[in-house]
This record gives sequence, structure tokens and C-alpha cells, in this order.
Amino acid sequence: MSGGEQAQAAAPGPQLPPEVERALKLREEVKARKPEFIRMNSWFLKRLGDSWRSPRHSLDNKIRLQRKGYPPMVKVGYRGPRLARGLHPSGFEEVIVRNPEELEKVDPRRQAVRIASSVGRRKRAEIIKRAEELGITVLNAG
Repeated sequence: MSGGEQAQAAAPGPQLPPEVERALKLREEVKARKPEFIRMNSWFLKRLGDSWRSPRHSLDNKIRLQRKGYPPMVKVGYRGPRLARGLHPSGFEEVIVRNPEELEKVDPRRQAVRIASSVGRRKRAEIIKRAEELGITVLNAG
């Protein structure tokens, strides 16, 4: 490696039971078919953003009434499998870390850490260094 390049080995994935791996694959398939849920009239009024707002609070909302020609409504049927919920796409369970001491409680076989956004540059470097020593995957190492 020349210059400022560093060799970065690909971190091994978590040790997952086969049913959890199946659930992760199924979640990806479900997510690919899931429509984008958009706010009522966001295509009509420029001042409204696209982010979803529940139509339950409106009497005449066409999305709530599930009228033909209007975007789909959020429903439980679009949900992913229970075994895959809360897992990172890599299969790791995410743990938010704010200081190097919190790394001691992490199981590197099942969990990966995400450094909190409020952590500064100096402490972030300490956390990354300590995680490397312990063999823990950092999801937002940068």
C-alpha cells in the first residue's frame, strides 16, 4: 500500500442460525416489493413534504379510504419477518456506543457497534482503536 492508504480487511459477518439468515433474505425481498408511502396531497401542494403522515385523523382522506388511483396506505402486511427485525442488513445487532468502556459489554459474534453522533473526533478514534483490539465491527467507522 502506497501513500496514505491502509489495508482494511473485510470484517467477518455474525454467526447466525440458518432461520435468521433466511429471515434476512426474506426481509430484503419484502422490502424490494414494498411501495414508497407518501403523504396525502404531497404531489399536489408544494409546501408539503413526501414524508408519511397517518391519514387516520382526516375524514375525507382518500388514502385512508383506500380509493383507487391513490398511493397505498401503511399496513401490517408490509412488515418484515420477526427474526430479522432490529438487525443491521449484515445480520449484526446494533449497539450504540458513546465511550470506549461500553465496548466491554459487546459480544463481537452477534453485535456490532455504531458510534453515537454526539461523540467527538478524539474519543471516536479511541473507540475505533479499542474495537479493533477486541475484534468488534464498527458500522460507522468512516
